[in-house]
Amino acid sequence: MFDFRYHALSLVSVFLALVLGLLLGVAIGDKGLVSSAEHDVRASLRGDVRKAQRESETLRGQLDEQNRFLQEAYPLMVGSRLIGERVGVVALGDVSDEEIGHVRDALEATGGRLTSVAAMRTPLDLPALSAAARGTFYEQLQHNPKLLGRFGERIGAGYVAGGGKLLDRVRRQLLQSSSGARGGVDSVVLIREPRKFEPPHQKLLEDFEDGLVAGLSGNNGTVVGVETTDTKPSQVSWYRDHDIASVDDVDQLPGRAALVFALAGADGAYGTKSSADALLPKAANSLGSVTTTPSGSP
Repeated sequence: MFDFRYHALSLVSVFLALVLGLLLGVAIGDKGLVSSAEHDVRASLRGDVRKAQRESETLRGQLDEQNRFLQEAYPLMVGSRLIGERVGVVALGDVSDEEIGHVRDALEATGGRLTSVAAMRTPLDLPALSAAARGTFYEQLQHNPKLLGRFGERIGAGYVAGGGKLLDRVRRQLLQSSSGARGGVDSVVLIREPRKFEPPHQKLLEDFEDGLVAGLSGNNGTVVGVETTDTKPSQVSWYRDHDIASVDDVDQLPGRAALVFALAGADGAYGTKSSADALLPKAANSLGSVTTTPSGSP
């Protein structure tokens, strides 16, 4: 598969050749002093430049052709694979609209739809959460952080189910932003942004996230972790540790296809990074093999 690295290498070779040619021209100056050997070097450099330009044009054409093929093949690969599926996005940290857009684009032509987006506020504000949860088991969060795992699990389960009393109580204190319907989801795309806080706050957040993933995954729920090709450090190992499928290149067409197959049931780590098991699930080669119709879907 051709990519921009080949194109970049070709351009670099062209520029190097041009620079060498200029240096030789300046150094030589007087045509009377140019030896036949120097003429041969310059002619060879000109030939290398022309060859590099031809190769660059060829690679550019092949890359354009490949991109056209992927654009046209994508609907055929993912068409109707998620009929009626309600997909939610849960963001841990500051997630851009562009990242949400990648998920929305992935669902085109699948029959599924993005119905809600919830971005968790980090770090957690335990005093505010405790106050909002007054009258419940979790009003002691501020003084008993060991409750955070269980709290996160309740929040995750509530999000999938479409709310719940606890999530409704703490929504403003827990969520940085939210949009879409509250009627529940069939599957969840999880986006975890790299971030580090002071050790005490980091540990509290990790305990909450552990519980959240357990709640989202409860009752055999489908959860897929995603990131873009420039996410650093990668969160794939964290997704793997939490037993959920992952896609590390959701900003590219193959990554979007992998996300669809993972939402349809394929398990593993997919993408272009060294941590990936494969670019795409093997199930992608078998038409209809991962098509699902969720129970209770409209």
